[in-house]
Formats: sequence, C-alpha cells, structure tokens
Amino acid sequence: MTNNRLALILLNLVFVISLSGQDKIQSSSLLSDNDFEFLKTLTKDVLESSRIYPGQKISDVYGSNNTGDTLIRPGGRSCYPAFWIRDYAMSLESGFVTKEEQKHMLQLAAATQCDQPWITNGGSMVPLGAVADHIRIDDGKPIFYPGTYDYIAQGGKKWGMTPPYCDQFFFIHMAYYYIKSTSDLQFLTTEINGVRLIDRMEMAFKVPPTRQNGVIVYTTDDFRGVDFGFRDAESITGELCMPSLLKYKSAMQLAELFDKINRKDKADTYRNLAMRLKDEIPRVFSDKRGMFLASTGKSKQADVWSTALAVYFGILEGDSLEKTCRFLRDAYKKGTLANRGNIRHVLTTDDYNDSTAWESSITEKNSYQNGAYWGTPTGWVCDAIAKVDVETAKQLAKEYIDDLRAGDYRKGAEFGAPWECYNSKSAQNAVYLTTVSCPYIVFRQK
Repeated sequence: MTNNRLALILLNLVFVISLSGQDKIQSSSLLSDNDFEFLKTLTKDVLESSRIYPGQKISDVYGSNNTGDTLIRPGGRSCYPAFWIRDYAMSLESGFVTKEEQKHMLQLAAATQCDQPWITNGGSMVPLGAVADHIRIDDGKPIFYPGTYDYIAQGGKKWGMTPPYCDQFFFIHMAYYYIKSTSDLQFLTTEINGVRLIDRMEMAFKVPPTRQNGVIVYTTDDFRGVDFGFRDAESITGELCMPSLLKYKSAMQLAELFDKINRKDKADTYRNLAMRLKDEIPRVFSDKRGMFLASTGKSKQADVWSTALAVYFGILEGDSLEKTCRFLRDAYKKGTLANRGNIRHVLTTDDYNDSTAWESSITEKNSYQNGAYWGTPTGWVCDAIAKVDVETAKQLAKEYIDDLRAGDYRKGAEFGAPWECYNSKSAQNAVYLTTVSCPYIVFRQK
C-alpha cells in the first residue's frame, strides 16, 4: 500500500469519526440543559406520585395496597388505581425505580402469570403463560383484560377473546432490566410458584400467536387480542406491527440473558428469531412512504407510534431509514402529526374517514386513542426526525417541554400536566407517567 493511499484511508476514517461525534453531540442537545433538568425532575415527581406504598389507600373503592411492597400505577391523582404491567415496564429505564421495588413487582407479575388455561365468565380465554394486563392492589388478583377491575367479569369480545399481546413482552423487559440493574443472574433460576423465572419468560414469549411457522404476531376477528394497550379501544386485526416490534426487542433481550448463563443454543435461537423479525417487519408493514401500517387486516392504517418505535429500535437502516424519518419530519412540518409537542396515533391526513381516525373504534373521533394527542411517543418521534433534521427535532421537543411547563400539575389543583392525552376540548387523566417517562428515557439515553 502506498503512503498516499494509506493517508487517504486515514483521512476518511478521521472524517467518519468526526461525523459520528457530531451526530452524538446533536442527539444529546435536542433539549437544552435547563429543559432536560425540568423533564428529569418532573418525571421523578410524577413517578413518586404514582407509587402506592404498602398499606396505602388511594380510594375507598379500590382499597389498600396489600401486596406486601410498593407498586407503581400509571399516574398520580385518580389515574388507573391498579398496577399496570405495561405502563410500569415502559417507565423502568428512567432509572427512578429502586431495585427492591423492581423485584417486588417482577415477582408479583410472575406469580400471577397464568399456569393453567381458563375461560372467563365473559367468554374469553386466558392461555398458559399469559401475563396480566393489570393487577389489583387490594388482593393481588390478575386482570388479564382491559376495561374492568372485576376478576370474575373480565373478558368479552369488546376487549378481546385473548389477553393483549404486549404485556408478555413487557414482562420480559421487566425481568431483563432487573437482571441488568442487579447482575443477579441467579434470580433467573429462582422458582416462582414452582417455575423458574427464565422459564416463565419463555412461556410469556410464546403466548402471542403467529401464523403457522410464522414469526409476526397475528390475530383474527373471531379470536382477536388487543395489539397494544395504548389502543385497546380500537379493533386491529391481521399481522400486527406493534407487538411484533416488542417481540423483536424481547428476543434480543432473551438472547443476551441466555448468553450470560452460558446457554449458547438458546441465545442463538432467539437471536436468529430477532433477525428474522427485523427482516420481515419492514417487508410486511412498510407503505410506499416509509410509514409502518398498524396491521394487515382491520385498521391497516399508517401508525405513527409503530413507525417511530421501529426507528428507535433500529429496525430500519440505510435509505429506508432516511425515507421514513424524512416523511415523519415533513408530516410534522405540515401539522398533520403533532400538536403542542404531543403525537397522534394516525396522521390527520390518514384518518379512515370523516367519522373516525381508526377504522374500528369504540370511542369518538379525536378522543382518547381515536385521534387525541399523546406525549408518550414524543421521544421516539424526536429521535426519528433528528436523524435527518436536528433543528426540527429540537423544535418538536421544545413544544413538548413548553406544554408541560404551562400545565405543570405542581402549580396547583387546577393544573394537570402531564396529561394522558388531550384534544381541542379537553384532557384526561392528569399526572400521567409515560407521558414524561418515555420521552425522558429517549432524551436521557441520547
């Protein structure tokens, strides 16, 4: 190799490294130091408001926390008075949950996992390995279906004939994060109700159905399960994007854990499954604009949340990644994606018709999950836009923070931000945890 050739290679290497450094600087500065500290403190305070300490009574209707240790519900004030697997798991990487709290909630979720299939009075089935949607605080009973706190009456076609497909993967995330936080690999082989934790994780992984010999999560009208709890009021069928994304992440987590306990065979199996999902998800769900469809059946509409999360998980690469991120950037600039820094499930231009955002919903258009605006996915969207346009991503992030500052619940009882979601007329569920924890996790990791 000539000296000139070697010098050129070194120069190119320096250039690439310097660009990488610039990307890191840009990503970490989506929020000013002041705004980041505000979000950090707000997230910590909301999570504290969401704690239910042992023996604490949060309402006359739902009783006291009799589970033996602290639980974390989806928010403060009158927000969802139970322990919800999904919201808690999505908030873990904030770093504000103690190891002791993690262990208790992980053990509770594992102990209430279904060890015997059964059919509810509502006619739905709870399959072997299913993880609760939420768990009551008074008696620790698992509620596998949305829409109720009644252990006996749970289920029914309105909320699915099988439990939501996301909670199994969030349970795996709970266990993975606990092991990562504590390095307590022995806990993976601890028996809970006679079954080792690692075996429970594998049981959970296998619950969400696929087509025969397939890997993409799949459901039908007759035996529908909710794809993702943040849209359990919508009917979405066929191949399902969001739980398939979560399945990809869980497969990678299981592979890592099996590597740590020297089970290379299992690690390779899950890693190969993850790679197959990474290949198939874009092929099955991408539309010509680079957006990911929520499904291939009912409500097969471009889904902002799945699209942004796919980018965040690293599912997309190269030209496909750039195309998707540019489209999200352009949608934000056109005003079809966000409002006050909060994000819609479906772009306003992609509504199913004039009467509903999703094809099939039990809520009115522009309310709740059917067209209201949510802060939970804002960090994912900012991350995606920043890959092609840092300044525009900063603008979205700033709008999000400004909205939180304006409505900060700590100002008094008449304030409620972070809200679960809102529309032009009203907002619902004040002091909502994932509205701040999920974006904070993104900004913190970047």
